[in-house]
Formats: sequence, structure tokens, C-alpha cells
Amino acid sequence: MSEPTVQSDVVLACSRIAKSFSLPSGDVAVLRGIDLTIKRGETVAIVGASGSGKSTLLHILGGLDAPTAGVVRLAGQEMSALDATAQGALRNQALGFVYQFHHLLPEFTALENVMMPLLLGAKARGLTVSVAEQRAREMLAEVGLAHRVDHKPGELSGGERQRVAVARALVTRPLCVLADEPTGNLDRKTADQVFNLILELNQRIGTALVMVTHDASLAAKMQRVLTISDGVLAA
Repeated sequence: MSEPTVQSDVVLACSRIAKSFSLPSGDVAVLRGIDLTIKRGETVAIVGASGSGKSTLLHILGGLDAPTAGVVRLAGQEMSALDATAQGALRNQALGFVYQFHHLLPEFTALENVMMPLLLGAKARGLTVSVAEQRAREMLAEVGLAHRVDHKPGELSGGERQRVAVARALVTRPLCVLADEPTGNLDRKTADQVFNLILELNQRIGTALVMVTHDASLAAKMQRVLTISDGVLAA
């Protein structure tokens, strides 16, 4: 698969997204007809009460979960029209993910963790292992961890682990990063440092950023703040 191309400023969009879960007591509607458009380089915060569907929406935008109804388009391609292999390839090319818990592979070094997305898409990008390693080293240097490349996650602090996760998300220069409470497991000072780093790299690289957060102070730094309530998204 070749690098995704975008014919307009829109990198990610969803239309009339609905999501219901079947429970013994009946179906529960979590999302009700959500429309959202993300443009190149913009930053969007999604806030709402616990259980409001923020993370569910993020997973659907990222192609990690399928909506009950509606359409998601990434880099101009309708996700539901692609088979699982093509969806995975498009995600690898166009998206980066950062979670509350870093989800680093514990048996690999920081360098190897950051290389992983590049190696998974190496054939599509025409990358050799040595080039992937060089790009990963450069990205770790960008997040201030040039001196920690050979350390495994268990040898890093919480803030350092999350910096590695940020480097992994951005090493492919994705069109959009989806972040689910990326600082929720950090103390205030470290959370601010990691968030400011994400914003700085977002501006430097030009990737869009969609972040789910409970932190009103962080949300306020984004260009747009959207709230989910009763399954509906509103400014």
C-alpha cells in the first residue's frame, strides 16, 4: 500500500455514527448520529462524563471498533469498504495512537518499540531496517530520550514511558494522532510536560490531534473542544 494521499484538508471524518451494545436488559445506545470532521494539523479535544462514549468514538475513528451505523473516512477512504488487512495498513500509514497506559512491549527497548510501526509498514514505505532505526532514534531525540534508547520500559519512569509512546505514535509522521487520556496516569507536572510535548510535535510535524480527556485545563489548550452528552457531540 502506498502512502495515503489526501485531496483536501480533511484527514479524518465520520458521518451519522451510531453505536449500540447488546445487554441482557436490552440494547444500550452509546453514540447517536455523530458527525465530525478533522482537518490537517488541527487539535480537537473530546470531553464528557465517564461512560459517555468518548473512548468508543475514538476507537471507531481509529478503525479499532466498528460502528452500528454510519461511515468513517480516513485519508479519503471509507473504512468499512476495506478488508481487515487493508484497514490495518491504512491505520499504520495514516494514524498514530497514544493511550493512558503506554502499551509498550516490555521485552523490547525504547528504540525497538518506536521502530515497530515503521517495521510493520516497511514494505509500503520502502524502508530498510537501518533507516527505520535511524528515524526511531531521531524521534526519541525529539522527545528528549536520546540517552534512553537502549532501556526497556521497566527501566523508565512513567513520564519517560509515555514519551516513548508519543515517539512511537509520531514516528510515522501520521496524518492524525488519536490520544485517549494520554496524561491520565501521570502527576500534574509530568502530565503538563508530556501534553506540551505532544502539542509542540503536532505543530512541528503538522499532524492533526484528537484527544479524549477529563482534564479541562488541557482541553482548553486545544483549538476545538467538543462535548459528548447523551450520545450526541456538540461544541
